[in-house]
Amino acid sequence: MSAELTCFKAYDVRGRVPDQLNENIAYSIARAYSQFLSPRKVAVGYDVRLTSRELCSAITRGLIDSGVDVVSIGQCGTEEIYFATSYLNLDGGIVVTASHNPQEYNGMKFVRENSKPISGDSGLKEIKLLAEQNKFSNIFSKGAATSVDLKSAYIERLISYIDIASLEPLKVVCNAGNGGAGQIIDLLEGYLPFEFTKIHHEADGAFPHGVPNPLIEENRLPTANAITRKGADIGIAWDGDFDRCFFFDENAEFIEGYYIVGLLAHSFLASNPGAKVVYDPRLTWNTMEIANQLGGEAICCKTGHAFIKERMRKEDAIYAGEMSAHHYFRDFYYCDSGMLPWLLVAELMAKKSKRLSELVNERKAAFPVSGEINVKIEDPKRLLKLVENKYSRGADSVEKIDGLSISYSNWRFNLRMSNTEPVVRLNVEARGDSILMTKKTNELLRLIYS
Repeated sequence: MSAELTCFKAYDVRGRVPDQLNENIAYSIARAYSQFLSPRKVAVGYDVRLTSRELCSAITRGLIDSGVDVVSIGQCGTEEIYFATSYLNLDGGIVVTASHNPQEYNGMKFVRENSKPISGDSGLKEIKLLAEQNKFSNIFSKGAATSVDLKSAYIERLISYIDIASLEPLKVVCNAGNGGAGQIIDLLEGYLPFEFTKIHHEADGAFPHGVPNPLIEENRLPTANAITRKGADIGIAWDGDFDRCFFFDENAEFIEGYYIVGLLAHSFLASNPGAKVVYDPRLTWNTMEIANQLGGEAICCKTGHAFIKERMRKEDAIYAGEMSAHHYFRDFYYCDSGMLPWLLVAELMAKKSKRLSELVNERKAAFPVSGEINVKIEDPKRLLKLVENKYSRGADSVEKIDGLSISYSNWRFNLRMSNTEPVVRLNVEARGDSILMTKKTNELLRLIYS
């Protein structure tokens, strides 16, 4: 057996290029994927990173050498692979992407037929072992590769989710972060009555304005400044593979993804009584209360796109949302999309004749949050045990669905280890008391840094 492949994470592949992930490793992973899944035809695509095209070529060779036919859709966002796999009725899909990770990283996300995810609970560990062993079945007939352009079909699918006639002529600031979202905005623009201000719009894998991760506060400033300068109604920013989108209101205020989850959950449950929605355990009370008020069912699931999608399918949930700005839709193959959320929010603004701030401010006041705080830590397991020992006594609940969640009557927190980075992530929320939320956040941070 070869050395352990450290690029395999809980629900996808992420690693530094070339020491943790390179063309040889990508080739072996493609061979392993083929041996595990036995697909006939697989979609492949890649994001804008400078190493993505070469890694995708290695994946294509590995699939072909495994007897698999390859359908290449070229440069794309992650959700375009989900679309291609189901739209073309293929047996699987692989996209080369490292999302918001630093520039020297790359990775892969995998699906099987019907865009079903492959996670650590549903085949990723087996693929890892096969790739490490690097011993593959003999193939007597190689596969073939074809290229297709699905952009028009994908755009038509996005547009089908909204009532274009109901939209108002909004001023929209969009920040693609030099990732892949800009191309899709250009294709959508002709269908929509919006005036776009486009910043960091051109795809550039060198990321001249920094890695596209709007969760980093300084990365939000260009979007916020453009909203103020243009008097815009809404701002949207994406990560590199645009499977997450982030919102700013007309006052250039960044809106935590948690409140957008609540807004979309409310919209879906209001029009689908009794439906189910899935949420992650980092921030929970707002989503739970909305579901209870509307007679829906809110289901908590471990963080991570593959885990969320698997749970959605099991529950036949109509919608799922993570506070990290992943939004999932039953009618989009139970997959996440970074384009559908902002289209749906713009539609809600028009139908309710409200500004974005008016749609979320009540919930922000009801459940103030800390925002996700990331801290590099040498021994996260020890830290989680220390925090549990201090805060579990007298708590209403202690849960370990994902990391450590401890709730009291008027505040709660979640502390978890990242699945993709060497950090712990802290989220704190309170019931209508921002002073208490801030106090408890600072208290926890002192313990973490001690």
